[in-house]
Amino acid sequence: MQSIRGMHDILPKDTKYWQHVYNIAMDILSQASYQEIRTPIIEDTSLFLRGIGTDTDIVSKEMYSFEDRGRRNLTLRPEGTAPVARSLIQHKLYNEQPIQKLWYMGPMFRYERPQHGRQRQFHQLGLECYGSNSPVLDAEVIYLANQIIDSLECSKYTIEINSIGSSDTRQDYEKALRRYLSTYQLDLDGESQKRLIASPLTILDSKDPQTQEILLNAPIISDFLDREALTHFEKMQDYLSSMNIPFTINNQLVRGLDYYNSTVFEIKTNLLGTQDTICGGGRYDSLTQQLGGPAIPALGWGIGIERLLLLVQDKLDLPQNSELIYLALQGYEAEKKGLSLIPIFRNYDLRYEVDLSGSSFQKQVKRAHKKNALMCVIIGEEEASLQTLTVKWLKEYRQETCSRQQFIETLKLYRKEEVIR
Repeated sequence: MQSIRGMHDILPKDTKYWQHVYNIAMDILSQASYQEIRTPIIEDTSLFLRGIGTDTDIVSKEMYSFEDRGRRNLTLRPEGTAPVARSLIQHKLYNEQPIQKLWYMGPMFRYERPQHGRQRQFHQLGLECYGSNSPVLDAEVIYLANQIIDSLECSKYTIEINSIGSSDTRQDYEKALRRYLSTYQLDLDGESQKRLIASPLTILDSKDPQTQEILLNAPIISDFLDREALTHFEKMQDYLSSMNIPFTINNQLVRGLDYYNSTVFEIKTNLLGTQDTICGGGRYDSLTQQLGGPAIPALGWGIGIERLLLLVQDKLDLPQNSELIYLALQGYEAEKKGLSLIPIFRNYDLRYEVDLSGSSFQKQVKRAHKKNALMCVIIGEEEASLQTLTVKWLKEYRQETCSRQQFIETLKLYRKEEVIR
């Protein structure tokens, strides 16, 4: 049996890096008063049809949707924003507190061609903030994404920002862009030709060199922004500069989901080939209303964990767990005495492993050496009858026999010295 194409196991040697990302995010986002939320991986399909938009690639091509035994149309979540918005509305979180600051980390699913940095089951760290339309929030949210990526020792990236204004602005811009591109229709790549009528904005994301050359002289959305949108965008830039966050304005940046408005941004790297976006986000002030709730201004982003780890995993020098205490036991009485030590290890926050092989002490000690253990505690029939322990200090190449109480005092002293170090 093999794992499904595009869905990978995260093996024990790698999980420490995933946990490190989670811990960094929790530390930074908790400090900024964000709370973790966990939503189901399966949602009603209509949530994504209404939230993301039927003309987007996610809905039209990439969703894992099915009918369950109750004849309900369900979908494995392809992104995290719509589920959080659904949860906010369902539980009326906005009544508890007008500003809701939420974050999450978990798996998402999209039926795409698997490639380096893009899988069918991928994981996303996301942030969503509801209840404010202030450009202060826009700047702070971008700052938090920058802090997380920077704290993971990722250095080669850029932050690109843009404003796409209101839905009316987008409609006016779409018309102008469609008119311009129609004159080059036959010169566009095949996918862009299909998108020209239904979603011309997504053509701006095309990777085709000829299409990108055509777009160089295309109208830009900033020319269509009203005074309110321009002021919002200018203030956000000032706030980012006040926090020493470097950024560039990308007039072609629109993001691919229908719910976006006003601020959009991406954090990119040139180290991953075509999969160059590490983080993407923006405002979606009308999403809760689209889903049947009250209109609540909102802003958020998502970071792809797989792509992020491709960039940083080799650079991360994670702290080692406390050194291992290896228990080599032989015989029923010895096993009882060995197991009675486990609560003590737990009490002193010491890592341990019990050898379960039943093999000779010589082989058990060899295994302790292979695991780079600090010590091997040997309890056999003789030790059990004499109420003693034999302790082999494997890194110091010395051995001692002691009572249980003497051993506990040794552990206490070792733990104290370890904490001081």
